[in-house]
Amino acid sequence: MTGWSCLVTGAGGFLGKRIVQWLVQEKELQEVRALDKAFRPETREEFSKLQTKTKVTLLDGDILDAQCLKRACQGISVVIHTAAVIDVSGAIPRQTIMDINLKGTQHLLEACVQASVPIFIYTSSVEVAGPNSYKEIIQNAHEDEHHESTWSAPYPYSKKLAEKAVLKANGCTLRNGGTLHTCALRPTYIYGEGSPFLSSVVNTALKNNGILKSIAKFSIVNPVYIANAAWAHILVTRVLRDPNKAPNIGGQFYYITDDTPHQSYDTFHYTLSKEWGLSLDSTPSFPLSLMYWLAFLMEIVSFLLRPIYKYQPPFNCHLLTLLNSVFTVTYKKAQRDLGYEPPFSWEEAKQKTGQWISSLVQQHKGTLKTKTQ
Repeated sequence: MTGWSCLVTGAGGFLGKRIVQWLVQEKELQEVRALDKAFRPETREEFSKLQTKTKVTLLDGDILDAQCLKRACQGISVVIHTAAVIDVSGAIPRQTIMDINLKGTQHLLEACVQASVPIFIYTSSVEVAGPNSYKEIIQNAHEDEHHESTWSAPYPYSKKLAEKAVLKANGCTLRNGGTLHTCALRPTYIYGEGSPFLSSVVNTALKNNGILKSIAKFSIVNPVYIANAAWAHILVTRVLRDPNKAPNIGGQFYYITDDTPHQSYDTFHYTLSKEWGLSLDSTPSFPLSLMYWLAFLMEIVSFLLRPIYKYQPPFNCHLLTLLNSVFTVTYKKAQRDLGYEPPFSWEEAKQKTGQWISSLVQQHKGTLKTKTQ
């Protein structure tokens, strides 16, 4: 294995940043090209402070800009594609999600073929597998079982089609006559310092007198810590760069989780934040079946009003199912094929995430103090 270079899309995002931080520690890596539509000033500063001999080049560009992707892929050995729009609430137009998540992936695959990039790693999602119904219990699912999302909701649908395109491209011939090896990783709910979703949950609770809304108490899930999810991308990069191992790994997908205890989303968020004074809402909730029918009716109203008015329901059937299903997976295949062992334990992940939540609490208190002065 000689000197190599890597392009990371979505490099300014929650997962992309951590992948870059792991990547620059890799031997013989000459350059990381970090591509994103727009980098926040603090992200630029973060990358500039990385203690590494590896060159880190920041590229501002759109995943739908074919010429931009063509330039970004020139001379690259590995592409790690994390760029995506994540939306399960219906706030973002369907076409926008489909364009970025599916068309963007297809454009990047084509750019790789034209630039003769031999390795393409795709950050998929456990949502391409389900859950499809809150009545169905799936525990410790593995890759040999056939689980596939049947939702037409834009996020799981776009990620499912994009993953299929990536895996289908494995083995295709590159412009220089070489062979493309592809692989997809399916992380579960990713948490940790900087998590946009966790930040929203905590900040909403802080504005609600420190009470966490109980919206997912029936679920059983196994989240994955951000640094562990990022580490899996490094391991698959190493394996695909090994000509003896690449043929066996190419075209495969892997569930990525860690040893975070299986629990409901509600319990999980409470466990991470209770030390800082947050508590779970004890108000009795409506039966899940009633909530589901209410969501169904609101979706019909939204559909009927669409020609004259954009009505966004506060929740939908897909979101209710996602937040209230028993759906867990195992990482044994990644352990076997990639040598994946989570570098951070549950206790370490909980401590680091808790410290970050503490900073959010302190920030909120500071804001309140400023308003009362």
